[in-house]
Amino acid sequence: MRKSLNKYKESIHNLYFLSCTLARLLIGMRGLRAFDITLMAMNAALYAAIGYLTYFVFPIVAPTVGGVRFWPVVVIPATFAVLFGPVVGGGGAALGIFLSDMLIHGDPLLSLTAGVTSNFVCFGLIGYLSKKRIDWKKTFLSLGVGTAILITLTYLIVTPDTLINYFGTTVEQGLWNTYVVLAIFLASYAVVIAMGIIRAKWRSFGAASVVGSVAGSAIIGVGVWGYTQFLALPGAIGGAQNLPYYAGLILFAWTFATEIPFMVIVVPPIVEACRKAFPQLKTKQEE
Repeated sequence: MRKSLNKYKESIHNLYFLSCTLARLLIGMRGLRAFDITLMAMNAALYAAIGYLTYFVFPIVAPTVGGVRFWPVVVIPATFAVLFGPVVGGGGAALGIFLSDMLIHGDPLLSLTAGVTSNFVCFGLIGYLSKKRIDWKKTFLSLGVGTAILITLTYLIVTPDTLINYFGTTVEQGLWNTYVVLAIFLASYAVVIAMGIIRAKWRSFGAASVVGSVAGSAIIGVGVWGYTQFLALPGAIGGAQNLPYYAGLILFAWTFATEIPFMVIVVPPIVEACRKAFPQLKTKQEE
């Protein structure tokens, strides 16, 4: 246990050093302030270090499907995105996931193909859309249609044969897993709508979380599937190759279903606590 803790402390130090070094290279980019670079490095270091802790120190809560990890630490870049905007949220998430991928599976091409791009798009959208005034009626309808489409696609594509081939399990267990994912889709939709009704100021964030998560999850599903058509996944995450087409949908569903609940439930109270402690972080609408 002591060796694990020492290894983890060393990893945190190295991750923060790498984050600062890589982020420093971005200072020359137009429009980025030193303050933004610092926040981006903090976001990346926390995201990578706590993700690494979740994956290795407590593996029981970090299962994987097709190489895609159970990842509740999305609350970190989501919080940074809401508080400091899309550049800090998306940029820090992209850098953080790249660092954690290098520690976990060590394949930079896979990380750039699926992890970096999906995280940048997801949290960039959350940071951008959460600060916009969104038409709630259109959002309600759009989210409902989107949820119905996802459930329909899952019903049409995820058959008993695909469940057995992909998961290597019984039909009953595979169907149970599918029902759980579908239930999470519906529950997430209900939570976002309830949040918009009960707490109107979080409507934009709820919609932004769904839009960002859908976009990021889609990139992961397509990216991992496409990668395996040319190269095998790293041995550390299964070593699969030539994944079937329906694997993309399964990876999409897994990613979305295991991340969106944490974002819509955990991030708002964290953001409110930060804004209460530091009033300067409040948006103009809240002042």
